[in-house]
Amino acid sequence: MLRVPRAPLLWLQLALLVAAGAGAQVSAPRSLAWGPGLQAAVVLPVRYFFLQAVDSDGRNLTSSPPGQTQFKVVVKSLSPKESARIYVPKPLDRNDGTFLVRYRMHETVHEGLKVEVLYGGEHVAQSPYILKGPVYHEYCDCPEEDPQAWQETLSCPATEPQIEQDFAAFPSINLLQMLKEVPKRFGDERGAVVHYTIVNNHIHRRSLGKYTDFKMFSDEILLSLARKVTLPDLEFYINLGDWPLEHRKVNDTPGPIPIISWCGSLDSRDIILPTYDVTHSILEAMRGVTNDLLSVQGNTGPSWINKTEKAFFRGRDSREERLQLVQLSKENPQLLDAGITGYFFFQEKEKELGKAKLMGFFDFFKYKYQVNVDGTVAAYRFPYLMLGDSLVLKQQSPYYEHFYVALRPWKHYVPIRRNLSDLLEKVKWAKENDDEAKKIAKEGQLTARDLLQPPRLFCYYYRVLQKYAERQTSKPMIRDGMELVPQPNDATSFCRCHRKVPGREEL
Repeated sequence: MLRVPRAPLLWLQLALLVAAGAGAQVSAPRSLAWGPGLQAAVVLPVRYFFLQAVDSDGRNLTSSPPGQTQFKVVVKSLSPKESARIYVPKPLDRNDGTFLVRYRMHETVHEGLKVEVLYGGEHVAQSPYILKGPVYHEYCDCPEEDPQAWQETLSCPATEPQIEQDFAAFPSINLLQMLKEVPKRFGDERGAVVHYTIVNNHIHRRSLGKYTDFKMFSDEILLSLARKVTLPDLEFYINLGDWPLEHRKVNDTPGPIPIISWCGSLDSRDIILPTYDVTHSILEAMRGVTNDLLSVQGNTGPSWINKTEKAFFRGRDSREERLQLVQLSKENPQLLDAGITGYFFFQEKEKELGKAKLMGFFDFFKYKYQVNVDGTVAAYRFPYLMLGDSLVLKQQSPYYEHFYVALRPWKHYVPIRRNLSDLLEKVKWAKENDDEAKKIAKEGQLTARDLLQPPRLFCYYYRVLQKYAERQTSKPMIRDGMELVPQPNDATSFCRCHRKVPGREEL
């Protein structure tokens, strides 16, 4: 057996430790803390901020710190006279030297908050952070009256390319034409359209069609926005169904009308909003939802080198290519682990292909490669897969969500043909080009972290409503059959809005 001299072996081990950042000790004072959860004026369902572990030489750690010491965060009211229920779970380790700290407030504090961030008993960076009040919780109805100031507080981007593209077809919006056409074209009993009017920051709606149960998702995000910022007066229609509705072309007579949807397609003209899935995950994070856009960032499985070197898929039978995927898996188990967890569209295939057991979503990231195949439209798991640290193999698709426009194949994900004919070839490529695969996975993850930050999604929603309102050629009105969508009753939590004069009647 070949024996390696002891001294060179020790040198090699030390070199590997330094390269990985694995042996570096964290310096609490030199470490960094930043993010919207350290700003009193940023109101979010779950407040959050980031930590970057830095060593004593000022170098950022690029992997989890060694040992058992962990960051500790305490969030409490500044005033001992104000008690507030604040849930602060352990910081999420993102396995790259950064940590995500979350806290959810169940009360408003008017004096402010004190946020202490500790590592090994020492204060991190500028801790303790003093957030001078008022600091509002999610259900406090206290909208900022200056939308521009609100957008600046949230650091909203100057432009959103998808919004610009969507509104290019609609230099003006004729409400009377909408009122005449939408009920006839899309409001039959099979329809899934809701007609909204926002006036004086109050939301009114009426349902068109039988399949409008998902209005609870559009209601909740609109109500959440209205608690945070004064919305423009506008009147619009939201499509709650899977498929985009407006397929008329710009040069057609009559031309397209601006229906708002959660999913777009290359052959439609709908105006796209972030999906109900991602907005619900933001609003109900650390409450009714556990797999949300923040929690997934701290549950990405083993490090890259320790992930199972296979492509992975689990999902329902909502598209035929998913069945093909399972067949490929049966024939190539060394490259692919795919299974259908529920049959509805192709029930006759269950006996042939079998039914896979349900798995927790975070367990997906035990695998190095994730296969993203459309469901009935775009697969709404895609944003969550992008936030993991596996390489996403994305099926080419005519469907898209609001943020796809910023993504590039071979930079943020690896494309696969619509019919999956090159999937195995792409998996083999990834295995043979591990460094490049890891680089694409990381670039995709970092870009998704930026595109899918909760404040940016609120910004996106507001910008769509703003653009829409600017183009309306007549005054929005509360129509016959509309009902007020009330703000939720949060009677257990005290909230006094500093922007509202006591005794002032609501308009």
